[in-house]
Formats: sequence, C-alpha cells, structure tokens
Amino acid sequence: MIFTPEKCRIPDQRMKPFIDPEELWEIINETKSDKESVRAVIAKSLEKQRLTLRETAILINATDPELIEEIKEGARELKKRVYGNRIVLFAPLYVGNKCTNNCKYCGFRSSNKEAIRKTLSDSELIHEVEALEDNGQKRLILVYGEHPEYSAEFIAHTVKTVYGVKKGPGEIRRVNINAAPLEIEGFRIVKESGIGTYQVFQETYHPEAYKNYHLGGQKRNFDYRLTALDRAQEAGIDDVGIGALFGLYDWRYEVLGLVRHTNHLEACYHVGPHTISFPRIQNASKLDLGEDYTVSDQEFARLVAILRLAVPYTGMILTARENPALRHEVIQFGVSQIDGGTKLELGSYSGSVNEEQDLNKEQFQINDNRSLNEIIEELFENDYLPSFCTACYRRGRTGEHFMEFSVPGFIKRFCSPNAMLTLAEYLEDYAPADTKKRGWEVIEKNLEDLEKSVDPKNMNELRIRLLRVQSGERDLYF
Repeated sequence: MIFTPEKCRIPDQRMKPFIDPEELWEIINETKSDKESVRAVIAKSLEKQRLTLRETAILINATDPELIEEIKEGARELKKRVYGNRIVLFAPLYVGNKCTNNCKYCGFRSSNKEAIRKTLSDSELIHEVEALEDNGQKRLILVYGEHPEYSAEFIAHTVKTVYGVKKGPGEIRRVNINAAPLEIEGFRIVKESGIGTYQVFQETYHPEAYKNYHLGGQKRNFDYRLTALDRAQEAGIDDVGIGALFGLYDWRYEVLGLVRHTNHLEACYHVGPHTISFPRIQNASKLDLGEDYTVSDQEFARLVAILRLAVPYTGMILTARENPALRHEVIQFGVSQIDGGTKLELGSYSGSVNEEQDLNKEQFQINDNRSLNEIIEELFENDYLPSFCTACYRRGRTGEHFMEFSVPGFIKRFCSPNAMLTLAEYLEDYAPADTKKRGWEVIEKNLEDLEKSVDPKNMNELRIRLLRVQSGERDLYF
C-alpha cells in the first residue's frame, strides 16, 4: 500500500475505543521541533507518505514563523502533487433539524426552545433539489438531526428521492450524508440507497471535554460515536468522513486526534477516511460554550496545512462557516472540496428568505453567502479548476481501490479530465455569458498543461468528449 499506518495497539481493535488522551498529550509535550526535524517531516510528506503521530507533533510544535511558513509552503506543494489545481464543489441540504441531543454549541440542541423545528416533506425535498439543480449543483450532502424520525430507512428514502429528481439537464450524481451514528444493519440500509460518503464528526476527541459539551441524548456516549465509522466499515461503507469541531478543545490535541482516527481506520480496515473536515465554532442560537478554546485565523491556517501534510491522500473540506477572505487564504494549504451557494435554513433553496440569517432556524452562522457562480468566478481568478466530478464513486474507485489508484498520474489520468468535463457541463447549462467565456479559457489552459505529460491519444479523446458536451451530451467521464 502507499500509506504506512501505525499498527493497532490491540490485536483486534475493530469497533473498540482507540483514543487515549494521556498518549496524545504525551506525544505533544515530549516531541521537540527544530529546523532539521520539521524539514525532514515535510520532505517525507512530499513523497506522499503518511506521517506518524510523532511526526505530526513535530509540525504542531513548530512555532518559529519561518518554519510555519515552510509548513504552509509544503502543504501548497503537496496539494499540487496530489490534487493538481482542481477544487470539488458541493452544497449542503438540511433535511430535518429535530434533535434529541443537547449539545452546547449547536442551535438545534434539544434544550433550545426557540429553535424552529422542521422536517422536509417529500415534495419540499424535491423542490429544494430542483432549485439546487437549477444552480448547477451535482453533489449534495444531506444533513439530519439525531431523532427517531430520522431512521436508517428514512435516510435511505430521502437519498433515493434526491437521486430521482431530474430537472432539465440537472441531476444530483453524488449524495453524501452527515447524520447520527447507526448500528451495522442501519448502515447497510443506507449503503443500499447508493450514498457516497457517510460523515460522522467526533466534534472533540477529548473524553472529558466531550462530556462537558454533550449534556443529553445518544450523542453523550463518546465511545459509541467514536466507533461509528467502524460499524459503517463493517456494513460495507468504505467511503467515510471524519471531523473535529475546532474551538471545543486545544486545537493541537484535536489535530492529533484526527490523525489517530485516520491511523485506526487504516490499520483496521486498510483504508483511511475519504475526507477530513475541520469546521470552527461559529455563532449559534443560545450558544453557551464556557471555557474559551477559540482558534484564531492564523492557527486555523496553520492546522489546515499540518493536516494536509499528515494525510496526503485524504480529501479536505473547507466550508462556508469561514468568510471569503479566509477561505481564499486557506484553500491553498491543501483543501480539495468547498461548498458554494450555501443555505442552511430548511426550505431556503427553493423559497425566499431574508438575507440576514435567523439563527433560530439554522444550526449556526455561515460567513460566506456568495452564490455558486461567484465562487466559481473566484476560483478561475486564482487558477483553480472547479469540479463537479463524481466518477470515482460511480466507477467503484473508493476505499482500498481509491488508495490503489492514488498514485502519481492519477490526477492527470482521471481527476483533471473529469473536472474539465463537469465544468464544461456547468458552463453550457448554467453559467452567465461572461463566466462561460472565462471558463472555456480555463479549460483550454488546463488542456495545454496536460498535453505536456499525457499520452496524445488520451488528450485527443478528452478533446472529443469536450466537443460532445458542447454538442449537448452529458455525463461523460473517465
């Protein structure tokens, strides 16, 4: 394999807790950083090798501004080598915000009597998806509260409903899920609906801090949530996403917690998480956190760069929680996916809502309200290649198969061509005239760059498929 996971500390660690706070803090406190060690770790990562916990701690403990800049530069270079210049776009769609959990940081918590609860009906869900398709979206993540109504059967039903919505040239080709942990049988039911990635975020990997924030509901069980994605793997879902909510505990510890979780999945299931998310605490209805673990913008950019170096092949998701200026800065340090045109209020994609957010109707405050097209325009300006690609998921290049494909040449062989084909669809079907003109210039520039290192036959086939898209064909991919 191309990664080098740390071995499970117990012979059979599947579905067993794997976080030891004393171990993680010992690694942080006893690991020293200097120029030589930091540069050696960066060099290892640039060879696309996974970092150990102690190597990650070397980067975490580097406080010299010069070394921090070298870490960021290393992350920039690694992103180019692994992901090229493409950025995958998606949108979140909240299906229901009823919740039995009582989490201090969340506007949907059960004790918040001012929260306005809603679950989309089938017709409302269809209207939301139609509105998203009208904007050109091809990838969604469905979000649910934790409530008896949102069973595995309900989730599977909504996924199938979304896939069934076709409006004009529009269709949703990948539905990811962010929902409560399930039992193995529940995960099997959801898998059969054809989902892409199943996300369960631990929020904080520190058990005592976790207990402080989670005051009621099933989510109060730290170990049950920690082992959720083990159960997903046992059910056959090999495409999973992990995350921590930064601002609940010391960011250095949480970074190691994410890497430890990655190690666990690799060692026990031979594949790491498909994505890592790193949302920061934002304002929410009746927010009451207590102890202050605020992560500054500078620390945030730094931790994103460290995560990129620690897990070279894992996708990294940056959301509209962050403002446009910070997203512009941080995206260069290894981010591979962002949301665009994001709305959190249930029913807001198809209905009219006030420009000012009503936090009693939403989980948290977002800070990037730009449309999908505005974000695509900014990506063009910064030499990124916007992508709506879903080919790997539909061709079975997930789990171990994805790891096998993730070798030098993967980007040029699959990702960049598929990004161009999906961008071409957006340009032809949804983009304003100025965006369309600029977008085809971006595609041509990327074609010229590919021609320097790709077999002429493959390049010819890509150009033919782009012409076929211009002629009206859709869903062409490698």
